[in-house]
Amino acid sequence: MARFEELGTAIIPGEGTKLRLLRRNDEFSIRIAGSSGELMNSRLHGSEDALATLACEYLADNPAPRVLIGGLGMGFTLAAALQSLGETAEVTVAELVPEVETWNRGPLGEAAGFPLNDPRARVHHGDVVELIRSSPEAYDAILLDIDNGPEGLTRKENDWLYTTAGIAAAQAALKPDGVLAYWSAGQDAAFTERLKRAGLSVEAVTVRAHRPGKGARHVIWLAW
Repeated sequence: MARFEELGTAIIPGEGTKLRLLRRNDEFSIRIAGSSGELMNSRLHGSEDALATLACEYLADNPAPRVLIGGLGMGFTLAAALQSLGETAEVTVAELVPEVETWNRGPLGEAAGFPLNDPRARVHHGDVVELIRSSPEAYDAILLDIDNGPEGLTRKENDWLYTTAGIAAAQAALKPDGVLAYWSAGQDAAFTERLKRAGLSVEAVTVRAHRPGKGARHVIWLAW
C-alpha cells in the first residue's frame, strides 16, 4: 500500500499547534503533528456535506441568501453549500489558518472540486468569532464546523462559540428567520439545552461520516 507523503504544514495562530497536510494517491488527510489522530480525510466528508445541505434547505425560498461558514477545512462544506444555492447567493468562509486556503487552491482543491474558484465564494482571513461579533443581522445562515464541536480539540478559544454568550452572538449575526448549523463529532446534551434556553427551536440530526449507513456517526445541530 502506498504511504502518505507530507505536502505542507501550518501553525494555528495563537496556539502553536502544527497541522500537517498529507496525500496518498488521491486521498488527502489533515492531522495534528505528533498525534496519531486525524482531523479530516477527503474520503470521509458525508457529514461535512450534510452540514451545508441540511442548513440550505431552510433557504430554499430566499432569492439571494448570504451564508457564513466557519472553517474551510477541505472545502467540502463550501462545495455542498454552493451546489445547494442559486446563482445570486454569497458564501463567505472564515479561515484562521492562511495555509489552509493555500492548500485548497492547490492540490487539495481537487478533492472538493475547487469550490474557492466559484465567484459566489469569498474568504475572510481571520477568526470566525470576530466576523460574527462585527456583523449584526448579516447572514441568512451560519454554518460552524469548528474543531471537534462543543469540546474543542485543536484550539480552546473555539469552545466560546458553544457557550451561552457564543450562541447569543451568532443569533445576533443572523437576519430574521435565519438558521444556525453546528457540526460535531458526537452528541452533547448540554449544548442542545443551551440552544433551547436561547429561545431557539432545535433539531439534532445524526449523519454518517462517509455516506448513508457508512462511517462514524456525527451530529448536525440546526437551530432557528
